[in-house]
Amino acid sequence: MKSKLRKYIRLMGILLLILCMAAGCADKSSDAPAEEETVQAENPEEQEEEITAEPTKEEEKEEEEEEYLDVADVGDDEVDYSKYEEKKTKSETGTGSGSDSDGTTTEGVTYSDGESQGQDEYQTDPVPEGMQNPVEPGDIEIDQNKKNTCYFSISCSTILDNMGDLTAGKDSLVPSDGQIYAQREVSFYEGESVFDILQRETQNNRIHMEYSFVPGFNSNYIEGINNLYEFDCGKNSGWMYCVNGWYPNYGCSRYVVQDGDVIEWNYTCDLGRDLGRDIDWSSQNGAR
Repeated sequence: MKSKLRKYIRLMGILLLILCMAAGCADKSSDAPAEEETVQAENPEEQEEEITAEPTKEEEKEEEEEEYLDVADVGDDEVDYSKYEEKKTKSETGTGSGSDSDGTTTEGVTYSDGESQGQDEYQTDPVPEGMQNPVEPGDIEIDQNKKNTCYFSISCSTILDNMGDLTAGKDSLVPSDGQIYAQREVSFYEGESVFDILQRETQNNRIHMEYSFVPGFNSNYIEGINNLYEFDCGKNSGWMYCVNGWYPNYGCSRYVVQDGDVIEWNYTCDLGRDLGRDIDWSSQNGAR
C-alpha cells in the first residue's frame, strides 16, 4: 500500500515538473512576439518619419514654384523692374554696357577718343568721341559660350507720312503702326555684329531681308527688309541702323554689339532727317 502511494506521489511530481517546463516554454514563446511587436512598433515610427520627410520635400518644391510670378497675374508693385530700368538708362544716355570714352578696350572693342583725323582704309570718317570704333569682321571671335541680351526692333513708320511716294502695290507691306518687328529683348553671342542679329531675327521670324557685301566698305549693305527697298519711298529713302540713339557712320557688319545695347533698324524717307538725324550720306560708307 505504501509502495503504491509512493509511486503515485512520484508520478504526480513528474507530472507537475512536466507542467512547469511546459509553462516556461509558453512564457518564452509569448515573449518573442512581444519583442517583434516592439520592433514593429518602432519601425512604423521610423517609416512615419521617412514618409513625413518626403512630403516636406514636396512642400519645398511647391513653395519654390509658388515663388514664380507671372507678370500677367501680378501688379506692377510686385515685379522688380530695376534691371530693365538700368538698361533703359544706358540706352537713353547713348552708351552701351561696358562702353568707355577714353579709347580703352572693352571686350575687344575700342571707343573713340575724338583725336583721330582723316578716313580709315574703308573711307570711314573719324568716329565721334565716346562712340564705338568699327571692328572688322573676323577680328573678334564669336564666343558661343557667352550669351548676352540686347533690345532689337525694325520700323518703317516714316512711310506712313509719305504713302503718296511709296512704290505702287507696296501699301500692304506697311503695317498700320509702322512696326515690322516691335522692340523686344533678344539673345546674342559675345562678338556678334549688328548684322548678325538682324540676319538671325529676320530668319527666325520669317521676315524678308536682302543684303549685299560691299568690299570697299568691308560690310554688308542692307538693300531691303520686308520687301521694302531703298528708293521705294522717294529718292532719299532707305534703311538705317541706330545703336543707343546713335547712327554709326560705318556698316552694320563692323559694329560689335554689347550687352544691353538698343538696336533699331529704321526706314528713312529723307536721308535720316525724318528720323531726327541730319546725316551726310556721302560719309556713311555702307552704314545702311
